[in-house]
Amino acid sequence: MLTSISDVRDMLATQQYIASDEICTAMFLADRLGKPLLAEGPAGVGKTELAKSWARAAGRELIRLQCYEGLDESKALYEWEYAKQLLYTQLLREKLSDLLGDAKTLREAADRLANEDDIFFSERFLLPRPLLQAITSEKPVVLLIDEIDRADAEFEAFLLEVLSDFQVSVPELGTIKAKHQPTVLLTSNNTRELSEALKRRCLYIHIDYPTLEAELRVVQLKVPGLAPKLARQAVELVQRLRGLDLKKHPSVSETLDWAKALVELNSRQLDKQTLDTTLSVLLKYESDIQRARRAIQGGSGGGGGGGGGERPDRGDRPDRPRGGYKGNEWSN
Repeated sequence: MLTSISDVRDMLATQQYIASDEICTAMFLADRLGKPLLAEGPAGVGKTELAKSWARAAGRELIRLQCYEGLDESKALYEWEYAKQLLYTQLLREKLSDLLGDAKTLREAADRLANEDDIFFSERFLLPRPLLQAITSEKPVVLLIDEIDRADAEFEAFLLEVLSDFQVSVPELGTIKAKHQPTVLLTSNNTRELSEALKRRCLYIHIDYPTLEAELRVVQLKVPGLAPKLARQAVELVQRLRGLDLKKHPSVSETLDWAKALVELNSRQLDKQTLDTTLSVLLKYESDIQRARRAIQGGSGGGGGGGGGERPDRGDRPDRPRGGYKGNEWSN
């Protein structure tokens, strides 16, 4: 059992996960109080990675339920293996004939068959899905319910029993309680508002984009091959892009992808050619790329589509010195 918040920080550090004080506190309390943790925030800031890192650090199996629109109990909890049931029926046909052969009426045959139906609705034919796997696991596990905001509100209601009592109900088998209470993390990208009933059962934390220094530490840790000066320039630019009015701001995962791309391209500085050819690693919409280019070249805030903030003495002028990017300017 964890004894302090620093234990959480040390455990996550072994997996190269740099956790803030808020994250460490939330994980510590979730562990000590035995409550699920709901982590909300923009996509790509490390919510899913937190669950993965925690599972590896604790030496536990990670069971992941990826949510999506239309997700229901049969995909999240369990299914009956009808094909296997049918196969057994065919194999046991002779036994069924012996069982029902001397039945004098249809009712008597049905009653005899009903006495045997538990055979076909037993754990032998049960196909557990992630939630049931976590509940019935012989060892403590980490259960990740990823992007719960993509699932329907009805699925949230179904989850309440799991998150409050750590048990599930299977009509044919009854109530199944957890052998070991799993560590449960739910993530949400805030695409819709979650129900109050779900939030009441969870501890809550909002994970936002990191500060410049925190993100720089992540880049230096995950991409050690990137030169320190170039790493700082790259992170400074990403931080500035997040201040623009874009359809999708670059996440930490995209910062890391860009840093790795710069290493693969043997880049030494953020000159215009490098930015022109690699901005698509950071930004996923053409309108965002064009707005970012105008902001970088002209020092504008990226507003408006008319490019009024552009400076004519920059851009693609052939005699412009090819230096590095520094703040809002190009340096020689």
